[in-house]
Amino acid sequence: MPRRYVIVGGDAAGMSAASQIRRQDPEGEILVCEKEGVISYAQCGLPYWVGGVVPEKKKLIARTAEEFYTRYNIDVKLYHEVTQIIPQKKQIRVYRREKKDEITVPYDVLLIGTGSAAIVPPWEGKNLPGVFTLKAMGDAEKLLSWLETHTPNKAVVIGGGYIGLETAEALHTRGFKVTVLDLAPQLIPTFDAPIAEIAQDALKRHGVEIHLNEEVVGLEGDEKGVRAVVTKNGSFPADLVIISIGVRPVSELAREAGIELGPRSAILVNERLQTNIPDIFAAGDCATHFHRIKNAPDYVPLGTTANKQGRIAGINMAGGDAKFAGIVGTAIVKVFDRTIARSGLGERECQALGLPYQTVSIKARPISHYYPWEDEVLTIRLHFNKDNRKLLGGQIAGGAGVDKRIDVLATALFHGMTIDDLQALDLAYAPPYNSVWDPLQQAATVAQREK
Repeated sequence: MPRRYVIVGGDAAGMSAASQIRRQDPEGEILVCEKEGVISYAQCGLPYWVGGVVPEKKKLIARTAEEFYTRYNIDVKLYHEVTQIIPQKKQIRVYRREKKDEITVPYDVLLIGTGSAAIVPPWEGKNLPGVFTLKAMGDAEKLLSWLETHTPNKAVVIGGGYIGLETAEALHTRGFKVTVLDLAPQLIPTFDAPIAEIAQDALKRHGVEIHLNEEVVGLEGDEKGVRAVVTKNGSFPADLVIISIGVRPVSELAREAGIELGPRSAILVNERLQTNIPDIFAAGDCATHFHRIKNAPDYVPLGTTANKQGRIAGINMAGGDAKFAGIVGTAIVKVFDRTIARSGLGERECQALGLPYQTVSIKARPISHYYPWEDEVLTIRLHFNKDNRKLLGGQIAGGAGVDKRIDVLATALFHGMTIDDLQALDLAYAPPYNSVWDPLQQAATVAQREK
């Protein structure tokens, strides 16, 4: 009798797992329950769809439910919301939203891929017309549909993280006057202050207002729509508001089923993506992610990690033996004409962990000094352990060339290299692309001088 694999959630982790299960077990029965009406789409592309860079919704969808069934015999049930996991019976309870009834579904192996949800505090006015989040496809659809019948002028983005900054740029591109509010004393608090300031400068140069240390207490408006965002310091006029203060793992089903949780209430998994309950796996934004530098479970929800974890979970659910190697916290974001990126630990993380760290910071041209160049130089900050010289993390900001260097740094961090090891790397060189000493190697040279 074929095994029945049931997957809760049809986005990155869930569909990656389903695809791998089918490769490993051609005869197995695969059922995916997705509470919304779309699967396998690029959440990270939503701000670019809103801003018009991505012209239409279908560009963001990798495969439809019909394609998964026709090509891979994977049965995807849309508008099927899992309401309960019953481990002792190896069953789940599913609410069929279209039929408005509930059914019981048995499983042999279960994957929880419920992802993450936007954090929305219990502010008064959070449900006013013109107030949105931008986490899921449905959020973007509601926003764009609303914009077809409304002509807002002043947009306020609450939250200065990755999605908040991308959304601010998208709304600016659409012609809105944009204001960004953040509770912290700097934007994108996961970055060191000097790097965050470069992103803030890019926003200001393009006319986006920034207000930091602003604690939102509510939103004002009426049935016609939102009028203002109120903070402890004042009021900011708005006829469009995007709440983008972060995400949380959707782990309630797991908790209620007795599954152990980890950092930030994410589902705790081992290197094979198993939970503490037999035959139940978890992957993606709802699960923990082992951090190689911290040597501990962490929660860093990103699409790249969700796809990797889903793939590994699928292999293991079908009887294979794959292991998730972990993350080093690599991320990159475009802010108008600047790019900022990070990998490993930031300065505040080094301090919080009590590490004996040292920082080297340089500015360098990304190409040869004699080759024509009109863009900004790169700003590079590297953190390393003073005792054993191992790299702990780094951040880079600038124009062209940031993505190349952050990937080199991420590779070095992944393999536990020292800051001195950077000098020995055989990196590509030609005058239009690099100097004879890459900027990362220049930073390593400065670190050697400071021994």
